[in-house]
Amino acid sequence: MKGIAPATIAIAALLFSGCSASQVVNTGGDTKCKDFTTQDEKKQNEEISKMLKDKNGTEPNNMEISATRLSALTYCRTAGTQDSKIAEAPHG
Repeated sequence: MKGIAPATIAIAALLFSGCSASQVVNTGGDTKCKDFTTQDEKKQNEEISKMLKDKNGTEPNNMEISATRLSALTYCRTAGTQDSKIAEAPHG
């Protein structure tokens, strides 16, 4: 129980310091465009992979991750708003 309090305080500090949730934990399809477009490719792939796994129940392959990441980036840079979720992007 003692180990939970410091971890909770650390997470709260990160969240209140201006870091968004997706910078701290993998939020998958709930990741907002404003966060997704500033992440590096590795972090974007992690978010996309989680989103696809949550949706389909299986691990996505690399081609599916790459295609969906490109779709989400395109959506965020065109039709989406900063607060749009990447799950809203059209994808297979």
